[in-house]
Amino acid sequence: MENVGIEEVDDALPVPAPPNGRRYRPVGSSDRAVVQMTSMEPGSSSSAAINAAVTPQPPRNLKPGANLTIDPSMREGSPDDHAISGESQGDSKLELFGFDSLVNILGLKSMTGEQIQAPSSPMDGEDVAITIGRLKETGPKFGTMMGVFVPCLQNILGIIYYIRFTWIVGMAGVWQSLVLVSFCGACTFLTGISLSAIATNGAMKGGGPYYLIGRALGPEVGVSIGLCFFLGNAVAGSMYVLGAVETFLDAVPSAGLFQKSVTVVNNTLVNGTETAATSTISTPSLHDLQVYGVIVTILLCFIVFGGVKIINKVAPAFLIPVLFSLLCIYLGVFIAPRHNAPKGITGLSITTIRDNWGSEYQRTNNAGVPDPNGSIYWDFNALVGLFFPAVTGIMAGSNRSASLKDTQRSIPIGTLSATLTTTAMYLFSVLLFGALATREELLTDRLLTATVAWPAPAVIYIGIILSTLGAALQSLTGAPRLLAAIANDDILPVLHYFKVSEGSEPHAATLFTAFICICCVVIGNLDLITPTITMFFLLCYAGVNLSCFLLDLLDAPSWRPRWKFHHWSLSLVGALLCVVIMFLISWSFTVVSLALASLIYYYVSIKGKAGDWGDGFKSAYFQLALRSLRSLGANQVHPKNWYPIPLIFCRPWGKLPENVPCHPKLADFANCMKKKGRGMSIFVSIMDGDYHELAEDAKTACRQLDAYIDYKRCEGVAEIIVAPSMSDGFRSIVQTMGLGNLKPNIVVMRYPEIWRRENLTQIPSTFVSIINDCIIANKAVVIVKGLDEWPNEYQRQYGTIDLYWIVRDGGLMLLLSQLLLTKESFESCKIQVFCISEEDADAEELKADVKKFLYDLRMQAEVIVVTMKSWESHMESSSGAQQDDSHEAYTSAQRRIRTYLDEMKETAQRERQTLMEDGRQVVVNEQKVDKFLYTMLKLNSMILRYSRMAAVVLVSLPPPPLNHPSYFYMEYMDLLVENVPRMLIVRGYMRDVVTFFT
Repeated sequence: MENVGIEEVDDALPVPAPPNGRRYRPVGSSDRAVVQMTSMEPGSSSSAAINAAVTPQPPRNLKPGANLTIDPSMREGSPDDHAISGESQGDSKLELFGFDSLVNILGLKSMTGEQIQAPSSPMDGEDVAITIGRLKETGPKFGTMMGVFVPCLQNILGIIYYIRFTWIVGMAGVWQSLVLVSFCGACTFLTGISLSAIATNGAMKGGGPYYLIGRALGPEVGVSIGLCFFLGNAVAGSMYVLGAVETFLDAVPSAGLFQKSVTVVNNTLVNGTETAATSTISTPSLHDLQVYGVIVTILLCFIVFGGVKIINKVAPAFLIPVLFSLLCIYLGVFIAPRHNAPKGITGLSITTIRDNWGSEYQRTNNAGVPDPNGSIYWDFNALVGLFFPAVTGIMAGSNRSASLKDTQRSIPIGTLSATLTTTAMYLFSVLLFGALATREELLTDRLLTATVAWPAPAVIYIGIILSTLGAALQSLTGAPRLLAAIANDDILPVLHYFKVSEGSEPHAATLFTAFICICCVVIGNLDLITPTITMFFLLCYAGVNLSCFLLDLLDAPSWRPRWKFHHWSLSLVGALLCVVIMFLISWSFTVVSLALASLIYYYVSIKGKAGDWGDGFKSAYFQLALRSLRSLGANQVHPKNWYPIPLIFCRPWGKLPENVPCHPKLADFANCMKKKGRGMSIFVSIMDGDYHELAEDAKTACRQLDAYIDYKRCEGVAEIIVAPSMSDGFRSIVQTMGLGNLKPNIVVMRYPEIWRRENLTQIPSTFVSIINDCIIANKAVVIVKGLDEWPNEYQRQYGTIDLYWIVRDGGLMLLLSQLLLTKESFESCKIQVFCISEEDADAEELKADVKKFLYDLRMQAEVIVVTMKSWESHMESSSGAQQDDSHEAYTSAQRRIRTYLDEMKETAQRERQTLMEDGRQVVVNEQKVDKFLYTMLKLNSMILRYSRMAAVVLVSLPPPPLNHPSYFYMEYMDLLVENVPRMLIVRGYMRDVVTFFT
C-alpha cells in the first residue's frame, strides 16, 4: 500500500464584527489642523502665540472619555476665515501626518481647558499631567531641603541615638560599634544609591518606594513590599511616640499617673567581673506609657490632617531644637567632667577608650541593666536589630514624591546627604562616647547624653522629645500617603476605601495608620517593637536594591537614569546586606516577615487586578525568551525535546453563535495534547475581508478569543488573521506563524461533518487546499471527528483507545494516545494498536516487530494484526462476493461522484475546455476513484467491526489524490468516518517524535 498522509485544518468562520466597529479612513481635505500666530495677551499685536483650530473629534491618541474643552477664543471666526488667511500650506503639512498636533496634545497653547482625567488603575497607563491649554495646577511643591533632606534627617535622628546609643557602645565596645554603624550605614547608603538610580529614570507619582518597586518588579511584588513598608512606618510611629513619652516621664516623674516600676539589681557584670553592688532602676509605668502614648498619637494626627503644607511649617520647630540638643551634647562631651558629674564620666581619655575598645556582651534584665540572672543575652546580632532603626528613614523623602518640585534632583541629593550626614555623626559619636565614660556608666545610665549635655539635662530631654515627635510626625505623614498610593492603583479592591483624588489629603488612610500606631502603643514595649520595624524596613530596602539590580542588569532601552553613580554590583551587595542583616537580627522574625510578604503576594496574584507596568520581570522574561529562541536555532528538534505546538482553528465548519469566539470543545482537545497542561497552543481564526476595513474588528475578536482561552485555562495565544479567503489566510499562517523552532507543528481542526447537509459547496476545495498546504509546509494534521461529543475533564471514559496504524508517521499517533492517557478523562482506557496488512503478508512477523517496537518505546498496548484484501483481489472475486453492511454507503458515494463528474463534463463541453475545478485542471481516473472508495469502505468496516465501543479511534489520514476533484476527496473521507462517533484522523510530518534512547 502507498504511504498515505494528510493534513486538514478547521476552517474558522470569521468572528462577527461589532455593529459599530471602528473603521480607518484616509485623511480628507476637510480634516483641518490650522496653525495661526495670535497675540498672547488681549489687545497685543507684537507678541505671538500658537493657536490651533481643531476638528470636533477628540484627539485620537488621548484616552476615550477624557473631558476636553476648547477655549472660546478658539471658536472665533469661521473655518473659511482661516482658509483665507493664507496659511493653507501650513495646514496641509500637518494633515499629512494624520495625527493631532503636539500643540494640542501637550498643552503648549495659551488657552484654558479642563484637565484630562487621570487613569484610576495601571491598566489604563501612567498618569500624565497634561491639560489642554495650561499645565496642570497641583498643590504646593517642595525642594530638596524641605522636601527630602529635612524629613529624612528627622526620621533618622530618633530615640535610638539618645537613649540607646551610649548603651550600645558600652555593650559592643568601640571597635565593634564602629563596625556596627558602618555595616548598617553601608546598607542604607547602597539602598540610597539604588533608590536614586530608579527615581531618576522617569517621572514619579506618589508612593515612593512602592511606586519604584512596583514598576520595577511588578504589581504583586510592589504591593506586597509596599504594604509591609506601610506597616513598618506605622509601627515606627508608635516606637517614636513611646520614646518621647518615656523620656518625658523620666524628665518629669510627677507627671506619672501610675506608680513607677522599680527594678533592683543585686549583682552586675563590669569588665567581665561580677560586683556585689546593688542598683535600683526605676522605669515609667506601662499604663502611663499607654495613656500618654495614645494622647500624643491623637494630637499628631490632628497635625497630619492639616496636610503637607502645615507639616512642613511645623517641621523646623521640631528639627531646630534637635540640632541644638546635639550641639549641647558635643559641647558637654568636650568640657566633661563637670563639677557635679557622676564618677563614671572621665572626660575624653585615651585610657577610657582603651578600656572600652573591646566588647562586653552579657545578660541584662528587661530594663537593659547588666544582670547575670537576666532573661536577655546580648550579642552583636541582637545589637544590629536594636540599632538598625537608627539608620532607617531614608525613604521619608521618596514617600512624599508627589509633593516634590523635582523628584529626579531632590531624591538623590537629599537622601544621600541625609544618610552620609547621620552615618558620619554616628561614627564620630562612637569615638566620643567610648572615650567619655566607663563601661559601667555606659551600661547603667540610660540617659547619659542628658547627663553630660551642657548646660543642663533639660535641653536633651526637650531635644529627645522633639526629635522623636518629629520622627513620629514624618512616619504618620508618609505611611498614609503610601497606603493611598497603593489604593489609587486599584490593584486590591479591598483597599478602595483609602483611595483619594489628586491633591486631596488621605484622611481615611491617616485614621487607619493612627489605629495601627495606637495598637502598638498599647503594647508599650520598645524593645519588642524595634525588631519588627527593622524587618519591614529591610524588606523594602532589599526590594529597592533588587529592582535596581534587575533594571541595571537587563539594561533595557528605557533604562536611562540621570543618576550615573550606580552599578548592578552595588545593588546586589546592598540587597545581600539587607538579607544578611535580617537573619543576623532574628531568623524567626525574618521568616515571619517573609511569610507575611508572601501571603500578600499570593493574595494580590489571586484577588488583585492585573496590570502591566512594564516591570523588570517582563523584560527579563522577554530577554530570556529571546536567548532561548536563539539557542534553539532553526534546526530539527531532537525527538526527546519535541513538544506538540498545535495550531487550532477556533471557528470550525459548523456555524456558531456570533458571541462565541471558539468551539467550546476545541480548548478541551488542545489540553489533551499536552502533558500535565504544559505547552503552548495557538488559537487562530480567519476573517474574510479587507484588512483596512476589518483591522479594528480583528483586534476586538482577538481580545474576545484571548479571554476565552483564559476562561478555559488553556495555555495559549490568540491570533486573528484578515484575508480575502480562508485558503489565502491559512496559506499566510502556515508560512509565517511562529519563530524558529517555536513554530506550530500540528494543525488541529474539526472535521466538516455538515458540509453536505448545509450544502456548503466551498468546504471541499478549502478543506483539500488546507491539507495540501500542510503537506507542503511539513506540518502534522489532526482532524477531530465528533468534536461535539468530545469529553471534558469531568467525563471519565472507559474502554479502549484504538490506533489503526497504516503508515509511518514518526510515532505521532502513538504519542497522542499516550498523551490522552495522562488525562483524567482517558486514564482508565487501554490502548489497542491495529496493524493493517495485505493477505500475502506475514501477520505474525509483523505483530512481533510492532510489539518489540512498542516495548522499546516504553508503551503498553495490545497489538492486533488485521488482514485486508487488496483492490486487485477484490476485483477478481467481486462477481459473487457478498457485500457487507456498508455497501449502501459505498454505492451512494459512487452515485454522487458519477453525477458530479457528469456535471463537470457537461460544463467542460459547453465551455469547450478541459475538466476544471477552482481554476485548475483535474484528471479523473475512474478506476482509481473506485480504488479509493473501496479502501475507505474496508477501513470503515474494519473500524465498525473491532472498535465500535472504543472511547476514541485514531486512524492515518490519506493525502488528497493528485489532480482529483476536491468533491471526490470529501466523499472518500465521508465513507471513512461513516457511523464512527469519535475519531482522530492523524497525519505525521515524517519526523520522529518518539525515540528509543534515554
